[in-house]
Amino acid sequence: MKYSEFVELYESVANTSKRLEKEVILSDFLKKIEKGKSEWIYLLRGKVRPDYDSREFGISSQLTIKAMAKSLGIKSEKIVSEYRKIGDLGEIAEKFVGKKGQETLFSKKLSVDLVFNNLRKLMEIEGKGAVDKKMGLISEILGQATGKEAKYIVRTLLNDLRIGVQDGTLRDAISLAFFGEEEKREMALKVEEAFDMANDFAEVFDAARKGKSALGKIGIVPGRAMNVMLPVKVTEISEAFRIVGKPAAIEHKYDGFRMVISKDDKGEIKLFTRKLEDVTKQFPDVVSIVKEHVKAKSFIIDGETVGFDGKTNRYMPFESISQRIKRKYDIEKLIEKLPVEVNVFDIVYLNGEEVMLKPFKERRKIIEKIIKSEKRKIRIAEQIITSDEKEAEKFYENALKIGEEGVMFKDLEKPYRQGRRVGYIVKMKPEANDLDLVVVGAEYGSGKRGGLLTSYIVAVRSGKGDGKFLEVGKVSSGLKELDNDEGNATYKEMDALLRPLIIEGKGNRVKVKPKIVVTVVYQNIQGSPSYNSGYAMRFPRITKYRPERNTKDIASLSDIKKEAKKERK
Repeated sequence: MKYSEFVELYESVANTSKRLEKEVILSDFLKKIEKGKSEWIYLLRGKVRPDYDSREFGISSQLTIKAMAKSLGIKSEKIVSEYRKIGDLGEIAEKFVGKKGQETLFSKKLSVDLVFNNLRKLMEIEGKGAVDKKMGLISEILGQATGKEAKYIVRTLLNDLRIGVQDGTLRDAISLAFFGEEEKREMALKVEEAFDMANDFAEVFDAARKGKSALGKIGIVPGRAMNVMLPVKVTEISEAFRIVGKPAAIEHKYDGFRMVISKDDKGEIKLFTRKLEDVTKQFPDVVSIVKEHVKAKSFIIDGETVGFDGKTNRYMPFESISQRIKRKYDIEKLIEKLPVEVNVFDIVYLNGEEVMLKPFKERRKIIEKIIKSEKRKIRIAEQIITSDEKEAEKFYENALKIGEEGVMFKDLEKPYRQGRRVGYIVKMKPEANDLDLVVVGAEYGSGKRGGLLTSYIVAVRSGKGDGKFLEVGKVSSGLKELDNDEGNATYKEMDALLRPLIIEGKGNRVKVKPKIVVTVVYQNIQGSPSYNSGYAMRFPRITKYRPERNTKDIASLSDIKKEAKKERK
């Protein structure tokens, strides 16, 4: 298949805002993908790897500009000048390739295989000479591309495909392609369940092509990252019981980060965050603890990893331990300074068998059987089972007293549902005006912050499944000027995180890819025409940088509306 066929698809899908039309276009195209080439489906979302693989291209806008200049034989300054006007390197690539007349010369030469394989190789290149090797791979495909092809190659490199294909759209397109209109709705749920298990659209696509029974055979795999089950929020104990029923399991909610720990049949242990990132190398101490304290041939357990002070043994807030998640060097020093304790609260796989569909009370018994608890290393989540609201209140207050975030209420009879915010597990913690939001833009500071991006435009999910984000305010306070070992990002560190994500700039403001999640506290929310959400936060302040979270975890527009409604009342 020629890459031009993918490009024609991109254009067709991008030219309609109607989801049903996108599904029909995609479903027709999916039938054309050759057997043995199922991985090409990743390209429909601007990827070349399954979701459980957290590797990235590692290509910045600056490196893309250099590669474009090299392959097109023009000066970088000329591309930069156009970039400031247009703000889309893909469109600029299309424009300059068209001027060189490559449309006719190379229109039949660029294959999907070459584009796909070169993009994959980008993720594997490391060490000395990596930049030059990456430049060579990019130049090879750009040098053979037509204008339209160059546009989408560049956008893929920058994780900014701009065609509006979300997970749900692709799920429904697979269902429509292989099961038809009549069964589409029913099979879309089956496709979604299979994807929740596999985190791999190629595997799901292959199974759907074979039929219903093949979809049903997809299961979770040790050694692979998985989406975790998520709770809903409550602020009252009576509401928690109303949702999960009585009696309920109530457990401490720890101030750490979610860690899925997996061991395969060969004995290899891997650790993943809820963002599907592999953090095994960053936490060799956890690997050692698990080897010694979890007695099973293979398993996948879910828990919260909490940091504590290596000298005082005092538990530390999440901000402290967050610096270990991204650290690649001096790991041993951090292990000594910021050791961790794993708190296990669920299990989904044991010794070759999926146990996620078993009731929670049975999964808890399995945990108690296979884990040898040891304080400051690994332990099972503190739990009571009760129907008594007063007993629940006392347990909650004690949790807060010893420094925990709050408690979790769980339905004893329900299964584990991957990747879902389910209605039978709830979290309760002291009510606070805070939201997890994503940074979508920034402004350069002045004075001692001059030259740094220090004012951040933050946004919520639209909530419509369209992948769009709506601005709710600008935040310029809350971070530290200098690193003071409290773990939260400084302005300088936030600047370093945001610069590679810049996609366009105008004057003092830049637009960035929505990747960086932060927790923001505020006084109240009110209607405002200043932001495209229609709302604005008053006196916002950043309290936490959340590297373990992604845009699926942030607040939605409906959350903002609820908070604004509370204020009006």
